[in-house]
Amino acid sequence: MKVCIIQPAYSTDFGRSEEYFEAQLKLLEKCNETMDIIVMPESCDIPCLAKSREEGLISVRKFNQRLLDYVSKTAKRCNAMCFVNARSTVDGGLRNTTYCFNRQGEIVGTYDKQHLTPGEVEKMKLDSEYSFEFSEPTVIEIEGIRFAFMVCYDNYFYEGFSNIARRNVDVIINCSHQRSDTHQALQIMTQFLAYNTNSYVIRASVSMNENSDIGGGSMVVAPDGTVLVHMQSRVGIETVDIDVRKKYYKPAGFGNPLSAHYEYIEQGRRPWKYRPAGSAIVRPDHMMPYPRFCAHRGFSTIAPENSMPAFGAAVAMGADEIEFDLWPTKDGEIVSIHDPVLDRVSDGMGNVSDKNYEELLSYDFGVKYSEKFKGMRIVTFEEILKKFSCHVVMNIHIKSLRYAGEEYSRTVLQKMIDLIDTYDCRKYVYFMSGDDGVLELTKEMAPDICRCCGGGDTEEKRWSILERAMKYECKKVQLVKGYFNQEMVDQAHASGLICNVFWSDDVEEARMFLEMGIDTILTNDYNTISQIIT
Repeated sequence: MKVCIIQPAYSTDFGRSEEYFEAQLKLLEKCNETMDIIVMPESCDIPCLAKSREEGLISVRKFNQRLLDYVSKTAKRCNAMCFVNARSTVDGGLRNTTYCFNRQGEIVGTYDKQHLTPGEVEKMKLDSEYSFEFSEPTVIEIEGIRFAFMVCYDNYFYEGFSNIARRNVDVIINCSHQRSDTHQALQIMTQFLAYNTNSYVIRASVSMNENSDIGGGSMVVAPDGTVLVHMQSRVGIETVDIDVRKKYYKPAGFGNPLSAHYEYIEQGRRPWKYRPAGSAIVRPDHMMPYPRFCAHRGFSTIAPENSMPAFGAAVAMGADEIEFDLWPTKDGEIVSIHDPVLDRVSDGMGNVSDKNYEELLSYDFGVKYSEKFKGMRIVTFEEILKKFSCHVVMNIHIKSLRYAGEEYSRTVLQKMIDLIDTYDCRKYVYFMSGDDGVLELTKEMAPDICRCCGGGDTEEKRWSILERAMKYECKKVQLVKGYFNQEMVDQAHASGLICNVFWSDDVEEARMFLEMGIDTILTNDYNTISQIIT
């Protein structure tokens, strides 16, 4: 099959958009009936740099339909499959979409870019909701050829390559810009993609300048990593013949039978060694929408508070957040329990901080709740992270950092931070405390981990929570019911603060809190309270 890649010129002068768009069409005119696959770059309906959302919309309104119509005509004229990237409209919003045309000029499938850049989301306001949900790689079969897709920023997320590989694809269509990488870097990335997926990669991009060594890089790479054509920064079209059925097989380790590279990797894969991923991952704290319901000490009306069953039940039912309390033991372990003493929730006695962790394991932390939970042991912070990291936002109530003679122990806090980093959870946690000393230390030692100012143990501190939150540069406040009013909620929001409220298990009260503008309601009865919003 003959492949044609199109590399148009690109300008940062938005005023030349009409000129550069027409130049793209002239390149399409050079395509002919000898070609089977024609690939164009990313954002062909925005041929010059749009510096604002408004400019982007102007360009899309002017060029989008003209582009798609012209590509359709080209597909029919050349009797070729054509792939072009442009905007699409979905429920009133715009997406970054690759369109697939068959030889009859019909759109037979689309691919929406999975990794949008911050600029696409924040400045251009493209729809990105779909990218926060589990999805399989897009595979579109045309004439028995299995096509997969990458667009620009997608190319940097190597962890997704193996997921494409196991779909046994033949060709990856790579509509791209990647305007800041060198030709060498682009070639390395494209070869890596082809080799790891055992497929041809057809990459089309834009030329920043024919003398530039960045951008451009339109190329075709074979499954064994061989670069069949590389346009560097040349403006124009380039063709090459490929056999889409040709694969690359090598021994699966010395002396073993031949296999594809990804099949060899699959034999020894250890997913426990990677960053958290998969269908159970939720949005991080700064992206998860409000209002939310936080399972206070887990779903503590059906299982013992601060226990794995309580946390697991809440997460399984879809809780946005779980809240739990942390104390250090005498020997520096970090455990989850609300009270400083043991007697209310276990068959032990005395202070948590006076016990070594091994001693705490000898106590029963379930039997006082119910005989059904008899024999349950105290849970550590690490056990919570190991099971639920990135599966829920964690409201971490630091009860005390007093340990080994230090009023506020850096040792304990550093261990908490290290565990959060071990389980790749910084974006999914926030520290909550009503203790000003704790807030001060967390601000100093981990300024990028979100802080939530709690009400504390006095009326004065609860009524002055907003001032305290601003002092310690908190992003959230945890108001205590009975100690706040509408004016405080409005003032908090005006200051950019998120408002939690502790607590509500009553449906009407919870509705009232939502009407006041409360962002997150802590509740012991997650199932009942969460259902007030459907």
